[in-house]
Amino acid sequence: MTGRAKRKPKAVQGKGTNNGEVKKARSEESNDVPPSGVKSEQRDELMQLYSFQMPEDLYHFWEFCSDLCTDNPRGALKDSLGLQLVGPFDILAGAHKNSKNSQPKFHLHWRYFYDPPEFQTILTGSEDSQHHIGYYRDTPDSLPSFVGENEAKKGCTITQMGDNVFAAVYLYLLRKRKERGSKKTGDEALETLEAKLRDKAQTLGFSLEQKTKDMKQRDKKVVTKTFHGAGIVVPVDKNDVGYRELPETDAGLKKICKAIVEARTDEERVKAFGPIQEMITFVQFANDECDYGMGYELGIDLFCYGSHYFHKVIKQLLPMAYSLLKRNFFGEILEAHLSSRSHDNIDQLSAH
Repeated sequence: MTGRAKRKPKAVQGKGTNNGEVKKARSEESNDVPPSGVKSEQRDELMQLYSFQMPEDLYHFWEFCSDLCTDNPRGALKDSLGLQLVGPFDILAGAHKNSKNSQPKFHLHWRYFYDPPEFQTILTGSEDSQHHIGYYRDTPDSLPSFVGENEAKKGCTITQMGDNVFAAVYLYLLRKRKERGSKKTGDEALETLEAKLRDKAQTLGFSLEQKTKDMKQRDKKVVTKTFHGAGIVVPVDKNDVGYRELPETDAGLKKICKAIVEARTDEERVKAFGPIQEMITFVQFANDECDYGMGYELGIDLFCYGSHYFHKVIKQLLPMAYSLLKRNFFGEILEAHLSSRSHDNIDQLSAH
């Protein structure tokens, strides 16, 4: 890939000068006063339950929705946009204290079928398409790189929706209005909400752009888009060590996967797995030479393809890649997800 040698690995891994840290600094500058409605115990509890640091926009958005609907902040956008606040917001609402499930797994809470470990759902939309919006992190110990959306009934694609939840909801609202076109039903409510969102984001200094400067900087560090399109970031040094391309194009790999899934007999399937086995050998060579991005890419692509036939291979590839990249927590999430991967039962607080 062109320009890969110019990448500076320090900017994308761990707790160094990554996008998350920059974003954190910027959001702290833009709002000296932390959201008054969120107690420090709630922040600590979120960290304890999720093992992720939550960005400031999450707390400000909770306060925004609490102002919109004091009795039920999680449902504040339900009537106007069909969006429900979930995930970390369930904790802020204290819903986990009345959970029907005695042992909820929070890193699987609202984790949809195609959500990679990097993705964490914070809003759900249409149940028909399993539309949901969430934070995408490149490493477990950094703040999110962007907010993305996915429709699990349609596939694995993750679309970028700005770098904070205000931007994501604002862009979603604009799309809703466009879809409705000249139909006037509910337009007034949407106009009011749009103005409130814009004002609040402006006051707090959050960008409403779909692609911010930080996100464009991240794009330069993306070594490959992968099947989900959001891309993966791995440290690549000045000698180009860190990532090597798979010996197959995306289209070629999808064709191999299709042959495996559609094989009529076990014998046929074993034969169809040949090219994947060969790629795993290449990944082993790549890992020996510190090109950890190759196994990461193959593992994510097979996960995104979505067939249980690949689960064993994914477990072989991805936890290893995450471990080599010092992102072990993502490996833990992945293994837990694969053990109960389903299109249903994604709300960990309801009875299982």
